[in-house]
Amino acid sequence: MNGRGKSDGSIVPMSPANNGDAESSTEPAEGRVPARRNTKQSNLDRTPKPAHRRSRGLYGVREPAQKRRKLKFTNLLHHISVELLTSSFYQLKKKAAVGIDRVSCHEYEQDHEDRIVDLHGRIHRGAFRATPSKRVYIEKADGRKRPLGIPSLEDKIVQQAARTVLQCIDEEDFVGFSYGFRPHRSQHQALDALYVAITEKRVNWILDADIEGFFDNIDRDWLVRFIEHRVGDKRLVRLILKWLKAGTVEGTDWSDNGKGTPQGAVVSPLLANVFLHYVFDLWIDPWRKQHAKGDCIAVRYADDFVIGFEHEADARACLEALGGRLGKFGLTSSSEENSLDRVWSR
Repeated sequence: MNGRGKSDGSIVPMSPANNGDAESSTEPAEGRVPARRNTKQSNLDRTPKPAHRRSRGLYGVREPAQKRRKLKFTNLLHHISVELLTSSFYQLKKKAAVGIDRVSCHEYEQDHEDRIVDLHGRIHRGAFRATPSKRVYIEKADGRKRPLGIPSLEDKIVQQAARTVLQCIDEEDFVGFSYGFRPHRSQHQALDALYVAITEKRVNWILDADIEGFFDNIDRDWLVRFIEHRVGDKRLVRLILKWLKAGTVEGTDWSDNGKGTPQGAVVSPLLANVFLHYVFDLWIDPWRKQHAKGDCIAVRYADDFVIGFEHEADARACLEALGGRLGKFGLTSSSEENSLDRVWSR
């Protein structure tokens, strides 16, 4: 996990066991008080109150999502209204890099009311077309370069609106030990939860791992199946597929390898969390209850996760099972083939 040291799929020994029996505090996460806004800022620098807070419409999604965990929502696209699209536009980062359309937020704002009405019409007629993302690279701490996909402005707007709608459902399903890219949750809270877990539970061994090239290797067929557990509105699913299949442009070359979701797209973090919710979160909980002989804790931040164990045998068994679980969905953990060689004791 970022800020904790290596994430190479290795098992690292912890300090001697803490024999406290208190419940782990990895589940709850406190929200933060929003910062006070400067009322003297210009329109583009001021984010209007999100539309879903002013309307009962999305509360009508959130409430049944919470009460009925197997309910499929068949009429979601109508929630992507002109009001929500406008709010979504003002929630975007105003100085973010432009996509292949080369349209900035400041340019779009000049006649944004007419533009958004037109955009809304195209979405609901099925005429909206996603454009390829612009491929750029940022340098990582280890000297390697991370590929990013920068969507065009209208794709960002619609993705932001779709994310708002989907979060009303997904946030009711996501588990407490998932912290990455979620409202009112942060990297610091994940580290705090991990600290509490390893001090209040008998944790002697740590499996610290991330997934190799996760965003680039998400299986889209599995992703759609996971989305459709809760989303029965085919129009919204088709909208998501348009972004997934739009591909990327690097220079003048277009490409799409048939898998993955662009890291840098507004909706990608939510789609990544949906994928790992079904692949990892809903798997590790029953695994530790059924197979672990001692205490076992888990904390996940995006594709970076930490699992703690009381017993070395449980750590080894989980590491082997994890490889099989990820492989079923076309994923591998970093340095997976060497992970067992990295198990040692003090």
